[in-house]
This record gives sequence, C-alpha cells and structure tokens, in this order.
Amino acid sequence: MANIRNLDPSASPLDYYGAELRRLREEADMTQDDLGGVVFCTGSLIGQIETARKVPTREFSERVDAALMTGGLFSRLLGLVLRSQLPNWFQPYAELEAKAAYISSFQAQLVDGLLQTPEYARAVLGVREREDLDADVAARMERQRILDRARPPLVWVVMSEAVLYQEIGGGDVMGEQLAHLLEVGSRDWLKIQILPFTAGAHAGLMGSYYLLRFDDDPDVFYTEDFVQGHMTANSEALREGSLRYDHLQAAALSVEESAALIARVMEERYGHDPDSDARSVA
Repeated sequence: MANIRNLDPSASPLDYYGAELRRLREEADMTQDDLGGVVFCTGSLIGQIETARKVPTREFSERVDAALMTGGLFSRLLGLVLRSQLPNWFQPYAELEAKAAYISSFQAQLVDGLLQTPEYARAVLGVREREDLDADVAARMERQRILDRARPPLVWVVMSEAVLYQEIGGGDVMGEQLAHLLEVGSRDWLKIQILPFTAGAHAGLMGSYYLLRFDDDPDVFYTEDFVQGHMTANSEALREGSLRYDHLQAAALSVEESAALIARVMEERYGHDPDSDARSVA
C-alpha cells in the first residue's frame, strides 16, 4: 500500500523535496511503482523519499528530473537536502566554505573532508553507529562539489605525516585515499603539503583548523572540539591563525616532496603502485 503520510513542506529541505516529488508524480498521473520502474528503483523507495524517511541520492534526483521533466528541480534541491544532513553546528561553516575564495587548513589526524574518498569518509563517519550512514557520506561528498566548479576556490592543505599512517578503513581504503590525494594535488589551484615527523614541536600542536578568505566578506577562523565547531572573524584570532599557518607551511615538506612521500607511503605501507594509479587516472 502506498505511504500517504502528510508532510509539512516547510519543516526541512528533505520534507520539501518529498512533498514536491509526490506533487509532481501525481500531476504526471503516475503511481509510486510507475515512477520507480522508470527511474530503476522500487515503489517503496519512492514512498520513503516522498515521506522524508529516506535521503535521495544525486543519481536518483537526476533520473527523477528526467522522468518528470522538471528542468533540474530535484538536482538543485539535493544540495540543500544533503547540507541539512550535516550536524547543525557544522552547517554554518559549510555554507561559508561553499562561498570562500580561498580555503587553507591544517589537519593533524585525518585527511581534510574536502579531499576524502567515499570509502574513507564512510570509515571515519561510521566509527559510531549512525541512523543513516549513506546520507552522512553523501553530505560529505556534496561539500566537495565546490572543487569541480568552473571557478573553484584556491585550496591549500597542510597535513601531519601521521595522517598517512593512521589506517582508516583498512589498507585498500588508505591506498585509494592516498592515490586520490596525488590526483587532486596535481591541480593548479589545490596544493597539499605534508608536515613530517622530523618537524618536532610545531605550530599546529593546538589541533586542526581552517582559515576561510572571501572576495567581499571578512575572513573566518574555524576550529572544532569534541561536540561542536567554533567560528570567528575576530582579528586577533585570525592574526594568530594566519601566523601559525605560515609557520606550518615553512616547516612542511614542499609540494613536490610531499607528493613523493605520499607515493612512497602508498606503495610501501599499503601496497599500491603510484605509477599504476597515475595511469588509471590518465
């Protein structure tokens, strides 16, 4: 039996997506099973999405747009839906990140979220049991779409060497993650430096953080603790964060040396051939 739960479209982006899907499906005189057959899923899944019990994917949204001839409505809505799946305390940062002209970060323990593969992200997010891990991973991948824009932000990431050795998700996942770092790090506007163990005490001992710069708005300094994020445009915090970042960049390996280290760890620790991965990317 079709699920006829009533939604309040104003309750959330997911509720609005579901309500619009039902409205346009009914206008097309299609049942949930009819639409499911066209977009290669079950009528039950259509019902779950229409009642905001399941988060749609980008592939699903594109297929529904084609089937219902919406002009891309659901593909556009999906960004809002997935952003709403991020933790409430993180959403303000994600909104600013999407508008930033320059993003610089220091990562002490994990690969930067903008550079994570889906499998690596799943392992990180799945440390604690989550209600909808697929949606959490999709939301993280959605953040990365800013890197594929016609005019992407300039991105500079400094990561501790420890990030390369902290085995997240197993050897295969790590091998693919490091291969991904080599691929994205070859782009002109995205650079990665590794802070080696030999740096000793360094300016990033306070932990990971981000600096966002904008064309027309004040810069932002962002950090996280165990339960929430902290964002400020305070001039003293920005000055201190920028000074520490300068010291981290100076202590880190060069971009070229960093790529060589990533490739070496990828091969020696995780058994992935950098040359083979480079050929597959090409």
